[in-house]
Amino acid sequence: MDRQRIMILFGAAALMAGLLSWFLYAKTIAPQKEQRTVILAASRDLAIGHMIRKGDLKKIAVLPRDLPKGAVLADKSALDRAVLFPISANAPIIASSLSQLNGADGIPATIEPGYRAVSVTISDVSGVAGLVQPGAHVDVLFTRPGTMAEAITSTILQNVRVLAVGRSVQVNQLIDPKATKVPVATLIVTPEQAQKLELAKNQGKIGLSLRNPLDDSAGVDGKPVNTDILDPAMRAKVSMAQRLRNSPDLNDPKAWAELAGEKPKNAAPPPAVVKEKPPPPRAVVQVFHGDKHVQEVFHE
Repeated sequence: MDRQRIMILFGAAALMAGLLSWFLYAKTIAPQKEQRTVILAASRDLAIGHMIRKGDLKKIAVLPRDLPKGAVLADKSALDRAVLFPISANAPIIASSLSQLNGADGIPATIEPGYRAVSVTISDVSGVAGLVQPGAHVDVLFTRPGTMAEAITSTILQNVRVLAVGRSVQVNQLIDPKATKVPVATLIVTPEQAQKLELAKNQGKIGLSLRNPLDDSAGVDGKPVNTDILDPAMRAKVSMAQRLRNSPDLNDPKAWAELAGEKPKNAAPPPAVVKEKPPPPRAVVQVFHGDKHVQEVFHE
């Protein structure tokens, strides 16, 4: 009886060991034999405009259910293509994140068809104290210099995207410290806006006004403003100055005489009016009626 009980216990232990072995096999070894797909991933962080080389890629295997849509499978499909969106290290390479195989490469690949990139010179003041970064949206202000009566400022472009600041096309992008710092901002505009911007650059000063990228409303009507908004009395001062420029010279005696309604001294006498003599009569007839006498004159 004890021997039979021992055999039953050994059988149950063997069964439990078999079930445990199958469970471990199903959870560890079996999934490893499941078919996987090899795709390309970034070996390091790739910035916008970067041209992909062999060292930027590595291969990873993923399960079919984890395969990203549009994943790049072969090296030839990614090499010599420009990055359109930032790609983090170890992230799969997606075809939509790269420029077209037969298209432009580098930074120009990030410019949408129908748009142009135009650079404008900025400073700490016109560039909003360095807060203007790649990807920001700005309004472009044009100021025409001149006198207080001539100077104007107007908003010539609104909601324009910044492609790059200097040589940086991405926020916090590492730039060679030995490279020359260029205080310019490159804006993405339409061809018509590019003409307007280029004209403004040569006629006055350009400034940028930083705006919320989610705000696509028109902030102003585009009408220029002058110094009247700085000093409410400036308009009256300008009008007075214009009247003074148009007023007569008070040092001139003739001007004083005209204002007082008097005749100026030593003024030449007015020219004499010469009366024209009537033409001589053609015939004169004397008519007598008793003691009355009438003379008839006939002209031409």
